[in-house]
Amino acid sequence: MKQRIAHIALVVKDYDEAIAFYTKKLDFELLEDTKIDSLKRWVVIAPPGAKECCLLLAKAANEKQLASVGNQSGGRVFLFLFTDNFWRDYDKMIERKVNFVRPPKQEPYGMVAVFEDLYGNLWDLLEPNEQNKGVI
Repeated sequence: MKQRIAHIALVVKDYDEAIAFYTKKLDFELLEDTKIDSLKRWVVIAPPGAKECCLLLAKAANEKQLASVGNQSGGRVFLFLFTDNFWRDYDKMIERKVNFVRPPKQEPYGMVAVFEDLYGNLWDLLEPNEQNKGVI
């Protein structure tokens, strides 16, 4: 038996502003943008080189969903962006005015810093150390 997580739904306020943030500030690739009906689209994005899991951008459809935009994890780090070169990506994100809420820090598992996306969801930018490289 083989299973995998294919997509993680990320609730957003607006498809186009979310696509712009992820593709222009984080260099994610727009893999699919299909209109389903007058209000709903199937929008899939992923970091360059991603093979397993993608983000499905889901526009908030009601007040309850809108209230969750930017806080899907109750204020904890929600998503983990692994990189093969921390400083390259960190410097590029700083240049593009991505807001880091925790500065770079060497941890036992690798170099990490916490940033927020356009809605305030918290992300780890993480380059695993040598013993953890197999997870990237």
